[in-house]
Amino acid sequence: MESKKTLPGTPITGAEWENEVYSFRKHSVQLRYAWDAGSAVSGFLEGLKEGRILGRRCNRCMRVLVPPRAFCERCFRSTDEWVEVKDTGKINTYSVSYVNNDASRRDKPLIVAVIEIDGASPGMGFLHVLGEVEPSKVHVDMKVKAVWKPRDERVGAITDIKYFKPLEV
Repeated sequence: MESKKTLPGTPITGAEWENEVYSFRKHSVQLRYAWDAGSAVSGFLEGLKEGRILGRRCNRCMRVLVPPRAFCERCFRSTDEWVEVKDTGKINTYSVSYVNNDASRRDKPLIVAVIEIDGASPGMGFLHVLGEVEPSKVHVDMKVKAVWKPRDERVGAITDIKYFKPLEV
C-alpha cells in the first residue's frame, strides 16, 4: 500500500482560498529584456534591408553558411568572410497549411518552405513563405526567386523578402 507523504504546514481549503481568508499579495512583474542578434545575424539582417542575401564562408571547409554563423559548426572555428549569395534557390521541403495560428480554418492556404539558397552550401537555407503558386504545383527541388518589399519598406528583417515565387510552373 502506497503511503501518502504529508508536507509541513496547514493546507488551505478551497473555501479559504476563494474567500481570501489569508493574506495575499497580487503583483504583476514588468519584465524588460533586449535581444541581440549577434554579429553574424546582424550582418544578414542589414543585407536584407539592402536587398541582398549574405552568408559567411569558412575557408577551412569552404562552406558558405546561410543564414550566416559566426563560427563553423563543422570545423569549430570562426568563419572568415562575408559572401553575397543569390536571391534564388530551390525548395528542400514544404508544408501547406489550411489552419491559422488560432486553429481556425484559413480561406487561402499558407505555403511555407525551406529554401536552399543558390551560392550557399548544399542544405543551407531558411524557412520562408511561397507566393504566386498553387499548392498543387509546389514540389521539392522547385526553383524559386525572392520577391522583395520596396526599398523604402524594408526594415532589416527576414520579412523584407515578401515571399519566394516559382521560376517554373
